[in-house]
Amino acid sequence: MKQEFQKRVLSSLILFPLSLFFIIEGSFLFNLFIVICFMVTSYEWHKMSCKKPYYLIGLLFLFISFYSAYKIRTTMNGDYIYFIIILLICILTDIGGYIFGKILKGPKLTKISPKKTYSGLIGGFLLSIGVFFLIFSSGLFINTQELNSNIFLLILLISAISQIGDIIISYFKRLSKIKDTGKIIPGHGGLLDRIDGMIFAFPSAYIIFKINIF
Repeated sequence: MKQEFQKRVLSSLILFPLSLFFIIEGSFLFNLFIVICFMVTSYEWHKMSCKKPYYLIGLLFLFISFYSAYKIRTTMNGDYIYFIIILLICILTDIGGYIFGKILKGPKLTKISPKKTYSGLIGGFLLSIGVFFLIFSSGLFINTQELNSNIFLLILLISAISQIGDIIISYFKRLSKIKDTGKIIPGHGGLLDRIDGMIFAFPSAYIIFKINIF
């Protein structure tokens, strides 16, 4: 368990800065980054679900998801901040769920994903809100000094969608009788394992931004 945790941390320390580089640089580098991620994720979905009736629907959804992520990065005033906000909410939700779930344990959230607990669910929300409170208070990234009600609701909504997405992908893995979608990321499994919540969060965020709910 300790060795697996160390692999998970090391992988994250390498992948997160690398991903940030491509996201911030934008242009060709970001396009290449998003295409490679889409191809890897689609391949993992293909291996997992190629003989299932929902196979093509899943591929279509992945395309929509990555296209939404691309549009958020390239059309929202050409600013990477919107993309990073959604990315951070998903990552913090995942970390909060993992840490709180491991430490506090408690009742299981669902049979679909046995490792998910109510404490992890709450922890995902708390860490996301707490970190963004510090970010907004410091003025880092965003030109505001307070975490207003609209942003607070956005964080809750994206965090909830991310956690639901995690459970949905766990359900499909359960149907395919596999633990991980791949082995490309040490400690995490496949890329789809790593971004399961994000592929639901980005299309939702794109819709929210387009209709100006927040």
